[in-house]
Amino acid sequence: MNQKHKILYIAYHYPPILGSSGVHRTLAFTRFLAEKGWDVTVLTASLKAYERWSEEQLQFIPDNVEVIRAFARNTAKDLSWRGKYLAWMALPDNWQSWIVGGVISGLWSILKNKQNVLVSTYPIASAHFIAYILHKLTGIPWIADFRDPMAQADYPTEPVKKRWFEWIEKKIIKHCKYALITAPGAKIFYEYKYPQCSEDFWQIIPNGFDETLFADLHSSQDAVDNQPKVILHSGVIYPSERDPTDFFNALAELQNEGSISSKDIVIRLRATGHDDLFRKQLAVLKIDQLVQLEPTVPYRQALQEMFDVDGLLLLQAANCNYQIPAKAYEYIRVQKPVLALTPSEGDTGQLLLQAGNTVIAPLDNKERIKVALMEYIHQLSNTHPKVIDSTKIQKYSRQFQAYRFTQLLDNIKE
Repeated sequence: MNQKHKILYIAYHYPPILGSSGVHRTLAFTRFLAEKGWDVTVLTASLKAYERWSEEQLQFIPDNVEVIRAFARNTAKDLSWRGKYLAWMALPDNWQSWIVGGVISGLWSILKNKQNVLVSTYPIASAHFIAYILHKLTGIPWIADFRDPMAQADYPTEPVKKRWFEWIEKKIIKHCKYALITAPGAKIFYEYKYPQCSEDFWQIIPNGFDETLFADLHSSQDAVDNQPKVILHSGVIYPSERDPTDFFNALAELQNEGSISSKDIVIRLRATGHDDLFRKQLAVLKIDQLVQLEPTVPYRQALQEMFDVDGLLLLQAANCNYQIPAKAYEYIRVQKPVLALTPSEGDTGQLLLQAGNTVIAPLDNKERIKVALMEYIHQLSNTHPKVIDSTKIQKYSRQFQAYRFTQLLDNIKE
């Protein structure tokens, strides 16, 4: 490159926010770009827009990345009166107020720094809206990172919000150079939905694990006889997309049959985001000794925990068959046995089966979950996980995907 490339990266999820895996995709990509000589500016939201954040997370922001925090508030939390607000104030999402602040701050940054590429990232639709306005005002080439699909058959459920999402999608189709998705199924979904797009418009840049954050992490505990095997689910459990009801029922039946007990296994659910809901279910089924609900911990601590437990649990419903969560790649990196409750034909199921060390069953089939769980417990006690070649593992890293991303950016003509 004869001229230093400059990029304005528009992302709601950026350190020090807690509780979102999306932050790690943007963080890894912006870090990689800065290391490769790009001038990187991240346009994100003010800290008051975040429900949870930690000052400790600020250390992960690279020194050579400029961060602009534009005014933003959560409509439901900060702009409501006695918990009520006008519906239009939450379109296209609850961070609508970020749009005005984001456009003003973004335009000021462009005038000052002369960026030559815009990137916006979902799942906060307002980020794409900000990028669309900035693109229209400046003509700067724009890449939209969908990660996962926006408007779908059953999402959003509110008709007005769904129309907004579809409108934003159409603007992306018309004005973006590329759109990024994370899984093959998402590409098929969008190619069918928008057949007019060029062959190279939809680019698969998968999620992955961030090798930088895995540095120096390894198992710090030796196996102890006569202790229950600990199986960990790390991260949010959505009541719809990751509904654990059949899993809980399977555990209850196996416990009642005498096949398992809390002396044999413990299911640890870390940072579910819905502890109150699940606590009631566990109490009714009398498996609250078998299943532990644990609070959020800093990200590196959560990664270390994956190394320290005996096995790892993944939950994903069939309505997410064309999505692959970052958790799946982190599990592959840790190389512990995985109990994947997800359809085997989905993108996540296919990925984990190819990687190995996986027992799989559909999330909504109690009987198959019971069989899979007993097979999985047997494997934990009697076999050693297959070691994956380090070269193959690195292909699942965010650094590998970030390199592919820079190749796309280099294709954009100034």
